[in-house]
Amino acid sequence: MTSDRPHPAPRSHPAPRSQPAQPAPHPPVPSRRPRRPHRVVVLALDGLLPFELGIPQRIFGRARGEHTRPLYEVVTCSVRPPGPVGTDADFAILVENGPEALATADTVVVPSSYELGPVYEEGVLTEELAAALALVRPGTRLVAICTGGYVLAAAGCLDGRPATTHWASAEHFQRLFPKVRVDPDVLFVDDGDVLTSAGVAAGIDLCVHIVRRDHGTAVANDVARRTVVPPHRDGGQAQYIERPVPDPQQSSTTNARAWALGRLQEPIQLRDMAAQESMSVRTFTRRFREEAGVSPGQWLTGQRVERARHLLESTGLSVDQVARDAGFGTAQSMRQHLMATLGVTPTAYRRTFRTELSTACGQ
Repeated sequence: MTSDRPHPAPRSHPAPRSQPAQPAPHPPVPSRRPRRPHRVVVLALDGLLPFELGIPQRIFGRARGEHTRPLYEVVTCSVRPPGPVGTDADFAILVENGPEALATADTVVVPSSYELGPVYEEGVLTEELAAALALVRPGTRLVAICTGGYVLAAAGCLDGRPATTHWASAEHFQRLFPKVRVDPDVLFVDDGDVLTSAGVAAGIDLCVHIVRRDHGTAVANDVARRTVVPPHRDGGQAQYIERPVPDPQQSSTTNARAWALGRLQEPIQLRDMAAQESMSVRTFTRRFREEAGVSPGQWLTGQRVERARHLLESTGLSVDQVARDAGFGTAQSMRQHLMATLGVTPTAYRRTFRTELSTACGQ
């Protein structure tokens, strides 16, 4: 069976822990649009969290191309024949597909579960789960949300690779799977063909990130807008933010961020941002990190990268002009930041998405 993916075929496949998956280079952008929707198969395990099970359908199911063409097809399956799957709530979910659906996947998503049994306790797959994962074709992209990463780790797919999970489980995860390079602080980790996220909202961030990686910022922003979630939270942002909701008795940094977003093309100094909130630089920097999970400088660079991506995709501006409008000043500076963030030059990024646009429009 031939698979048409929105990114070059990676090399990972679920395997026993004695056969670790090998990391593949991370292609930050796709080479072409698929002729059919990219098939995402979500594996529903007993004890699943209904909220997280619904994330892939909500995000990927909203992604549309030209003429509202669906870009993904989302299918849910169980490790058993069709039937009810228990949840951590007071209701079960009727899943209409058995494990054979995994053999048709371009991407497999494993949401979290509170009943992983020996996977969580001993780091080994059950016979039922191992048989189901054996159906996954080589080259299938693997995604785990929260403790779903235990399943990928038990299958050997994370050995020698960076990964994350919910901060409350990170220490246990590392002890159980010492070959995995666990980063407990980030929202998600994109290692090319294998991606993992922290819990709940970070799963949304990861799925939006995948849409952006596959189809660009315009599609991802549209999905985020329809879902009423932030269009971009960088994977390296802190997972546990000390003050995600500002104390109403204290000033936040919201005004400073809005002020900066309105003048990204201009030089912006930290003291200027602090002045918008009538704070000292020291207080502002501390408060900003508490609220945003990153430093003001990291946040500003991230916003400029997103602005550059949007302009490269949607306008005919020269690379020099894009660099100025995004606030990088020079094309060389922008190139360095895009290479560091995306692993691709501005020209290559634009060429890929311009080719995609022309293909979608039948040109």
